Amino acid sequence: MSTAPSGTAVRIRGTHHSVGHHGEILQGVFESDGRLRRALITLPCPLYESHAVFEPSDASTGVTVLDPWRTKAARAAELALRTLGGALTGGTLGLTSNIPPGRGFGSSTADVVAAIGAVYDAAGRRPSPAQYAALAVAAETASDALMYAHRAVLFAHREGEVIEELGGPLMPVAVVGFGTSEDSAGTDTLALPPARYSVWEIEAFRPLLGAARRAVRTGDVALLGRVATASARLNQRHLPVPGLTDLLRVTEAVGAAGLQVAHSGDVAGLLFDPDLPDLATRTDDARKRLADLGIGDSWYFTTKN
Repeated sequence: MSTAPSGTAVRIRGTHHSVGHHGEILQGVFESDGRLRRALITLPCPLYESHAVFEPSDASTGVTVLDPWRTKAARAAELALRTLGGALTGGTLGLTSNIPPGRGFGSSTADVVAAIGAVYDAAGRRPSPAQYAALAVAAETASDALMYAHRAVLFAHREGEVIEELGGPLMPVAVVGFGTSEDSAGTDTLALPPARYSVWEIEAFRPLLGAARRAVRTGDVALLGRVATASARLNQRHLPVPGLTDLLRVTEAVGAAGLQVAHSGDVAGLLFDPDLPDLATRTDDARKRLADLGIGDSWYFTTKN
């Protein structure tokens, strides 16, 4: 990436990419600054990426998107242009992505983050994660924490703010992911209303956050898995996962650390410590047991890039 003093116009081809995510380790409502705030801990998924290219133009004002249906990315690029103080006036945005939409992989957020980064890159600048987050939420109302790819954070996804740094990066985790909806149809995430948590649920999130904090700081995959399983159970009243009881039995049978779900999508994952000597045997067993439940749509990844 080229760099230039603030306010200096640099006409270069800007590029940026963002990985997707695999839903959340934990999502709920947490007390911060004397008030309750919706927030989450994202599980990154390097299987999927969105790539953006921004070609600046002196002859145009605003952003032309090669795929007009990518309205959130277009909005993000427009907002990014406005923050550059006139360094760029417009250009053309192109995006390519292998992220399936509507399933909880963060397809729109990855597009948005990639678009913001490409516009800034074309101006020879690099936004901070906080700038990414503010622009992403302005563009799409709610955003996962993909701009904090190398830091585990409790992220207020409707405010674009980090509530808490959890003490470092998320430890490496091995994941057998799978789809939970019929025919991998996914979920219309835009149609989902925000979860209305009960008083009991809100109280339950407090110790789960403490456990997540301890898991990240100590690299304890088993503890992180217990947090994810508890969050999946709590989410069941709001976006039910079909056959959750059977999935929990599989989790126990294969010795997985826990069961993780997308809280606004249809993907889920069995979490494992990647240093297990018999990891391949366990993950193969997990995929066979999922297939026995009629779940043939499965995949494997680790969070370590």
